[in-house]
Amino acid sequence: MLEVHGLAIEAGGRIVQSGLTFDVRRGEVLAVVGPSGSGKTTLLRHLVGLASPRAGRVRLHGQDLHAGDDATLSALRRHFGVMFQSGALWTSMSVADNLLLPLRLFSRLDARSRAQRVRATLDLVGMADALDLMPAELSGGMRKRVALARALVLEPELLFLDEPGSGLDPPNAARLDALILRLRRELGTTIVMVTHEVASVLAVADRMLYLDEQACTMTALAAPIWLLDHGPVAVQAFLRRQAGAGPAMGEGVV
Repeated sequence: MLEVHGLAIEAGGRIVQSGLTFDVRRGEVLAVVGPSGSGKTTLLRHLVGLASPRAGRVRLHGQDLHAGDDATLSALRRHFGVMFQSGALWTSMSVADNLLLPLRLFSRLDARSRAQRVRATLDLVGMADALDLMPAELSGGMRKRVALARALVLEPELLFLDEPGSGLDPPNAARLDALILRLRRELGTTIVMVTHEVASVLAVADRMLYLDEQACTMTALAAPIWLLDHGPVAVQAFLRRQAGAGPAMGEGVV
């Protein structure tokens, strides 16, 4: 679905990662992990077209996400949704209006159908009772779920999540993990998840991409459980240090 070849990305005027070559397979959950400062969120910005690479290409369905006129790129980007780390909800709008705005801008649904889509999407993430609430009235976990609903409201085939579990307590983080698995299972959504939460990676990810901050490139791409026991030494050490326990961290969430 998504192909990355020879990608070099920069932040603050310096190259933080280069030589990135990988794909995202239809229907999988791919986790992007690495130490702080390794360029995880910077990579995500490049994958969704918010930043242009110094070298290399990102292709969605064979089309370059960084080449083409505005209309072509805008249409291409409607294939995916993005959940930002902070949620990035419009604070002056209710929960319902946060979801309605992209529908008004980018769909041909009539008003009744838009309202039905909003209710159905909020119900999917367990926020059906929050239609009239304002973002300031939501807890951290509720904001995450509303942000996820907004990313899903246009029914994208590919979903990007930036640190979805950050700031959540363990029970809410586990609920979010279960929701991610449900989206993949019931909707067939392909998910790219940037995270430092190794427990979530072990619980939900089919494959894990590791960004090394010293080598400034990717040094592992495989199933996270396999990497925990058989990956490069530095990757094993990172996973065990972050997980704090071992390979059973994700059990019971599915």
